Amino acid sequence: MGIELGAQDPWVSRGYGQASIEPGERPAVLVIDLQYAFTDPDFVFGGAEMIERATVNTAELLGVARDAGVPVFHTVVVWKNEQELGHWTIKLPPCAEITPGSRWAEVDERLWDERDVLLPKKWPSFFHGTPLISLLTAAQRDTVIVTGCTTSGCVRATTVDAFSYGFRTIVPEDCVGDQGRDAHESNLRDVHRRYAEVTNSSEVISYLQGIAQPVTA
Repeated sequence: MGIELGAQDPWVSRGYGQASIEPGERPAVLVIDLQYAFTDPDFVFGGAEMIERATVNTAELLGVARDAGVPVFHTVVVWKNEQELGHWTIKLPPCAEITPGSRWAEVDERLWDERDVLLPKKWPSFFHGTPLISLLTAAQRDTVIVTGCTTSGCVRATTVDAFSYGFRTIVPEDCVGDQGRDAHESNLRDVHRRYAEVTNSSEVISYLQGIAQPVTA
C-alpha cells in the first residue's frame, strides 16, 4: 500500500477507511499537470523531487496502460489572458506565464504519446470545465487511475470529483507528487480514508497487466 491507516487513527476509530476500493474492469488513466511548468526546474514551480519521481513512475505506468488498451487522458493548466486567469495570480503570480504555445504549457515529452487525449483546464479539478466526464462515460469506464501533480491541489480536487461522479478511484502514491512531503502524505491519507484507494505503481501495473486484452492475429 502507499498509505497505511492504523487502528489508532482517529478517523478509522470513527468509521472511516473501513474497506478497500477494488478497481473495476474498464479503467482509464488520468495524468494531471505533468507539464514543463512543474517538471522543468527552469520554471519556479518545477524541479520538486517528488514531482520528478511521479513523472518517472507515471511514464512507466502509461506504457503498460497503453499496451493493455487502456485510454490515457492528460490535462495541463494554461491561461491566455487575465480574464481566463480569474483569481489565480493573487496567490500564484507565475501562473500568468503559463500561456498557450509556451513550453510551460506542454506535457513533458517523457509522458506524451499520440494515442493519448489532451484536455487543457483552468481550475484544479480535471473534471471542471473539460469534457472529461463525457469522454469517460462514452468509453464506459468504471475506474480512474489518478496520477500527476500536485497532490494537495489538482490531484486531490480531481480525486474528490472522480469519487463524486461514481468512479472507482485509484491513486498510486509514487505516481503523484507535491512541493513538500507533509502536504503529499496528509492529503493522500485523507482521501484514502474517504474517497479513493491509495496504492503504489507496482500494484497498479499488475492490475493493468491482468486486464490486458490478448492480441489476435
